[in-house]
Amino acid sequence: MRRSHRPRSESHRPMRAAGLRNGRRYGIAPAMVEAATERRLAGDWRGACAAAGVDAEIDTAALRAEHGTEFTDRLLDDLHHLAPDLARLHLPRFWNGSGTLVPAQPVLLSRPGGPQGPWLTLRTRGWKVHGDQRLVLKVDDPPVRDFLRRSNRVPYAGHWTGAAHLWTTSRHLWDSRRVGEMRERWGGGADRAPFLDPDGTPRTPDRLPSGDPGPGDPAARTEWIDTLHQTGRVVEALAAAGIGLDPAPIDLDWGAAADPVAIAAGLPLSPARLVGEARLLSGAGFGGRFRIPYSIHEMVVLDVEKDVPDLDVEEYRPWESEELPVLPEVCWARPPDIDVLRDGMTPDELHPLVRAALAPARRPAGGPVTGTAVSPHPAPARVRCRGAWHTVTVDGRGMAVPHGEDEKVREASLRVLGGEPGGCFAALRAWETGHGRLPRPLRAHRDELFERVRHGDTGAVLRYLDAGGDPRIRDRHGRTLLHHAGVLDHAALLPRLLGAGADVNAPDAAGHTPLYFAVVGSGTVELARALLEAGARTTGIGGDHGDELSDAVDQRSIEDSEEDGVIEQDWASLLEEA
Repeated sequence: MRRSHRPRSESHRPMRAAGLRNGRRYGIAPAMVEAATERRLAGDWRGACAAAGVDAEIDTAALRAEHGTEFTDRLLDDLHHLAPDLARLHLPRFWNGSGTLVPAQPVLLSRPGGPQGPWLTLRTRGWKVHGDQRLVLKVDDPPVRDFLRRSNRVPYAGHWTGAAHLWTTSRHLWDSRRVGEMRERWGGGADRAPFLDPDGTPRTPDRLPSGDPGPGDPAARTEWIDTLHQTGRVVEALAAAGIGLDPAPIDLDWGAAADPVAIAAGLPLSPARLVGEARLLSGAGFGGRFRIPYSIHEMVVLDVEKDVPDLDVEEYRPWESEELPVLPEVCWARPPDIDVLRDGMTPDELHPLVRAALAPARRPAGGPVTGTAVSPHPAPARVRCRGAWHTVTVDGRGMAVPHGEDEKVREASLRVLGGEPGGCFAALRAWETGHGRLPRPLRAHRDELFERVRHGDTGAVLRYLDAGGDPRIRDRHGRTLLHHAGVLDHAALLPRLLGAGADVNAPDAAGHTPLYFAVVGSGTVELARALLEAGARTTGIGGDHGDELSDAVDQRSIEDSEEDGVIEQDWASLLEEA
């Protein structure tokens, strides 16, 4: 069990810790980093983007004609130094357990044409919470000050659509020329990052400062201030950082009064960095007041225009409140990479550029980076069956149980009559349907693979199949790899799965087929068409949510029409062809 080197904190609950861990472990595959880095160092920025799962929708000739040579040359300079895998790592993520990318929140990297020109932007391709993890890089002009809509389609993953993250002063997160600034921008000094030794080892609580160490040791000062916040001494922490906070409750038009101290305590703030980061944005021309969206009724406002900066909680009234620029999460939150090290990850598990910043005294890991493959053949598992311990195994053909054909036929007959399987046969059903309890090693094996699937790691799935993994494996909801094709590279995956005998019409636990998920999930018309060509039926695909393909298309069309910036797809043509 990994040891955590931190006190309990309202701003770092177990779900956040799990989200940080998943985002850093699965958010970018090591093989992706290696391929993107090789292409970037070769001067192939488009190849680097492709390797990092980024669709570069940039027509340099058209941009040169529209914006001129100087704009395009500056843009190309940024593109040649863009580390798309590093940018992907730092994009807004759901820190609620999943660690997947937050959709509909564009990151504004640079403005090659100056204060009035368009932006080089990076954002998710889709808008779904459980959707495609591919990104789009393009020149666009999203509003910096705009009304933010709260999306609660998935209640446990609410987010603000349209929140633009200004990274123009945060080049250390994406520009390979500036990554050396990362340690100091995260509150560290010349030799180490806060809360860490120079080799990246977390400092135990007894080695953290108990009083103000002064400005001569930036890492220690960050530790002192941020530890005050993490241990609930919020007002003291902000005061130590030179920030005022009025602790008086704020009366709201709706609901109970807001408690500024409780709100600030629950945010994963890094008070030591707040003012400096906000002033960089202010100096770049974005004003001196910034908001941290909090709820549909409240927003947190940081004002650095005053002689003494302050952090306020204000009532948010849509279309009445001033629409302030959003303070990017990377400017106000504790760096996730430091948090995961304090929670037990090792420096060698970090992105190489991040590891170099946080563990400058650590020798680089040697050898090629390919990532840890999901074992196609998990270790045999023991199952209590009929008063004895039996051993079950899994390979590319599924689960093998130590019972003869007569016993299997008898068990199948009992199930037809409504009986519940037990022992080995209960484990077999859980493996084949996703319903029921699996032995712990097999459950961990299954969950590891589908966690990589959720983060869009097609390479991990292909390596699993190449090594003889079960192509009919199901997740805990009874969904097959075909159900998840919308978040993977279906052009590479479908032929492999179908050739291995995967059922294109396999229903999940709720009766949904892969075609249903391709349409109402984050799939494309091309994926749905490929499933139809493989024999997917068009009726009985949606369980209780509509049995016809047309019902699923109607649902997807309505949902897409309610979102901004959706890439239009010709779903009508799919119905004509079906």
